[in-house]
Amino acid sequence: MSVTALQEQLNAVIEFADGRALDATLEADLNTRFGADSDAFTALVKTCRTGVEEGWLCNREGGGIKFGRAIKPGPETHGFSVDVVEMDDIVGPYHAHPNGEIDLIMPEDGDAKFDGAGAGWMVYGPGTEHAPTVAGGKALVLYLLPDGAIEFKSK
Repeated sequence: MSVTALQEQLNAVIEFADGRALDATLEADLNTRFGADSDAFTALVKTCRTGVEEGWLCNREGGGIKFGRAIKPGPETHGFSVDVVEMDDIVGPYHAHPNGEIDLIMPEDGDAKFDGAGAGWMVYGPGTEHAPTVAGGKALVLYLLPDGAIEFKSK
């Protein structure tokens, strides 16, 4: 497994999301097409878990959260960056999504939830803000950021 394999697995998701509004409709469509019961989801979970174990994902740590940018935004990702975090019953740093954010939630413990949602996709629209929270155990969260844009700020 490698970053290249991760990018190849994400290509269909990124192409599906490219040019669409980051909203509830996209979230529903992602969960229908690439949801927790799909082969695509299973493959992404396996690749992300392997990446964390092998140290090429989430290779930095701060404040009890493992994180890392796996892929910078560029033409091959239609301008999306790809980051992965590992969180275990913790509230992360408050931040804004100037262009929105698409999250893939991968519970490591059966009932772990990210911002109240279990396994699957969550979409935050442009201009949204939050303190990302994982409760009920440990989860990996892969997030796609248009143009890699994220702004950390005080609440």
